[in-house]
Amino acid sequence: MALDKGFVIMAQGEDYEKCALALEKSIKNVMPDANVTVITTDMLPHGDQAPDIYWKLRNDWQVYEASPYEYTIKLESDMYIPRSIDYWWDILKQRDVVVSTVIRDFRQDISDSKAYRKFIVDNELPDTYNGITYFRKSPLAELFFATTKHIWENWDDFRSILKCNVKEEATTDWVYAIACHILGAENTTLPQFKDFSMVHMKQFINGTPTENWTETFIPELFPHTFRINTIPQIYPVHYHIKSFADTILKELK
Repeated sequence: MALDKGFVIMAQGEDYEKCALALEKSIKNVMPDANVTVITTDMLPHGDQAPDIYWKLRNDWQVYEASPYEYTIKLESDMYIPRSIDYWWDILKQRDVVVSTVIRDFRQDISDSKAYRKFIVDNELPDTYNGITYFRKSPLAELFFATTKHIWENWDDFRSILKCNVKEEATTDWVYAIACHILGAENTTLPQFKDFSMVHMKQFINGTPTENWTETFIPELFPHTFRINTIPQIYPVHYHIKSFADTILKELK
């Protein structure tokens, strides 16, 4: 029997495993009783589907079967949780699948930037961010991840009918967006739940001169406070610069 609820982090490769450890520590720091499972490559129920590729996105669909929980929140490994999000469960448990559609800048403001969303805009797809995804063991969630598996395995066919570069590589965001479109955004997203969101530290969302925000902004990380340029971070932070995990691990021993 599956455990009731918990956070799952897919971590394939040394950098991602280090980030996952830092994320787990941040979760436990603010939610000591939370269940956390890190899924490494050797734990995949169907093995490594991308053995010759460093970027292991093609294995993402296995998270449904790999999760030991009845209710799961999947988080990308290069994230930091600055405060308890335990209240999310009360809302999410009413649904089968919820993929996040809301991102924020470091000021905590909701961002409508489409700088990284050309594929989404051109193909009129749901504006989803797989970095925070909820699902429960259910026929719809099982179908959702079976659909993402199908898209990964048949990307050449999907790419041929979509508006994109003929050499466009699939990303998890694109695959989730297509799956949400196929199954209905009304069944797979919950845009009115705006707290189900993350701070996305990408360049054009935050106005930094390069993608490495740590070279421009001043992060202040303490056991119970995370500030960026003096602004306290309330929502999960997708810091994306993998080396920042070292800072987290140093502070949260």
